[in-house]
Amino acid sequence: MPVVDIDTDELRGLTGEDKTDDEFKEDLFALGLEYEGDTDDGLLQFEFGPDRLDRLSVEGVARSLRYQYGADRGVYVPKTNDADWTIEVDPSVPDERPFVTGAVVRGVNLDESGLDSLIQLQEKLHATMGRGRAKGAIGVHDLTMLKGQALTEESEPSGTINAASSDLGATEKTVTYRGVEPDGDRFVPLDSNAEMTPAQVLTDHPTGDKYADLVEDLERYPAIYDELGLFSFPPVINGSRTEVDTGSRDLFIELTGTDQWTIDKMCVIICYALSARGGTVEEVQVDYQDGATYPDEYGPELLRPDLDTDEKSVSHDRIETMLGVELEREEVVDLFERSGMDAAYSLGEEETVYDVTVPPYRVDVLHPLDLVDDVGRAYGFNELEPTYPDIGTIGGRHERSRLERAVRTSLIGLGFEDMLNFHMTSGTENYDRMRLDERDPGADLADAPLGAEPAAVITSPYSEDYTQLRTWALPSLVQVLENNTHRTYPQDLAEVGFVAHRDDDVNTRVAEDYRVAGVLARTDATYEDAKARLQAVCDDFDADVETPASEHPSFLDGRVAEVVVDGESVGVVGELHPAVLVDRDMEVPVAAFEFSLSALA
Repeated sequence: MPVVDIDTDELRGLTGEDKTDDEFKEDLFALGLEYEGDTDDGLLQFEFGPDRLDRLSVEGVARSLRYQYGADRGVYVPKTNDADWTIEVDPSVPDERPFVTGAVVRGVNLDESGLDSLIQLQEKLHATMGRGRAKGAIGVHDLTMLKGQALTEESEPSGTINAASSDLGATEKTVTYRGVEPDGDRFVPLDSNAEMTPAQVLTDHPTGDKYADLVEDLERYPAIYDELGLFSFPPVINGSRTEVDTGSRDLFIELTGTDQWTIDKMCVIICYALSARGGTVEEVQVDYQDGATYPDEYGPELLRPDLDTDEKSVSHDRIETMLGVELEREEVVDLFERSGMDAAYSLGEEETVYDVTVPPYRVDVLHPLDLVDDVGRAYGFNELEPTYPDIGTIGGRHERSRLERAVRTSLIGLGFEDMLNFHMTSGTENYDRMRLDERDPGADLADAPLGAEPAAVITSPYSEDYTQLRTWALPSLVQVLENNTHRTYPQDLAEVGFVAHRDDDVNTRVAEDYRVAGVLARTDATYEDAKARLQAVCDDFDADVETPASEHPSFLDGRVAEVVVDGESVGVVGELHPAVLVDRDMEVPVAAFEFSLSALA
């Protein structure tokens, strides 16, 4: 869980509240920040849920308290000045780190405490959203130390390979995000007095050695230039020429990474923190030059920071049901405003719905339940009174849980070993290694092979191995077989487990299902073996099963069939394709089946 260090004197200044440390602890606990202890410097440490990354600094924590105290209300979006600076993205930027964003903040009041808070926020964002700088890295520079080439029709910015394609105005200044040879241009990195090439930084500088693994395998390293030369080597280290200190007032912020949305949100959180220090935010234009990789959802020309608000909806009944209290509509609007949001309600035929405006720094509001949580915290969870349910019930297993247990018992009786695999996987395992092509969202799935449905993708995956929910269960069982090729055969494995795929017609946009899957890995495994066990399971539940011949890319042609239970197509059975097995160094044939658990209900 993230931990933030708080100077309570700073908190008093930023909130305007003359409260004791104990009072702040109590107020912050109500917001979900739990006191963890003191640092050696006398700062208070608070742990909080990793969803509220806007609270990674004292400025963000103070903003939440001001809303809780009622000093601030509704959505606040800092006013921005027009762009005076441009970041040009050259085609030479490494494909592994193609995206960039940025902002200029002028007139920041950076005393010692403010500088320490900025550094803490930078490093905390690196560790969380930035995934250790792998997904996003932040560089903060003293703007007065940058020299941006003014763009005209006749001139090109220094260090820019493809500047001729720019159509920027003549008054703008530019820096260039481009690739550099490992032994190319030299610069003086932070905490050093010697000029180094990027390759030397990775071997001779302690910070370079720490983050070398992020870039050392690239043919060209990411670098940012102004007219004077290289001043930032992301995601590793900045140059000493643009180092920020307590005398810095105008700041240039640049972020690079592998995902535009992530670095844009990191930039927004920093801009809000600096705005709280008296800074004025100024837009930066980002131009992806011809040939450079740009974010398809945004296009090649961006104005950043992206301070656009988001819109979400939630019903009045859902708020009252979840919180267990009765609220007036105006009271709910008031609670949203005390959460830093704007809300307006409309009276429908059946229910009241709130249309809620979410500020750009709130990266955690993804679902109506997130809105309910904010209303509850503004109301005060300690103010909720526990009540007994209207009707008494006796606990028991859900019918689906009963069915799962019964099917597992049947499978174990047939000689299968029961498996419990992860619900998350990667596109490589779910599709590519099973010889499947993912269908596009919105496409007709009537003729789609089992498992080819569009993936429900994780927005910010922790690992490349777990980027989506699995659309079918067989790849998980095949992975287990792959990891156990050193074990003796036969290996008969089965699982009753959860799968999901993208479906825009469903309220949550994710369709869920539970599947029964089994694999038989043995020297004599055949289609008939898999079908016999499939038939036995269906017989245990008095289900009529048919297996008409069909085709499936993961299975061997002529040895695969559709599973039809009680007249409905629910799965597939057959012998896995040799290419699937060879890719996993498996030397025995594998027969398998998978079908929907609900077919046995």
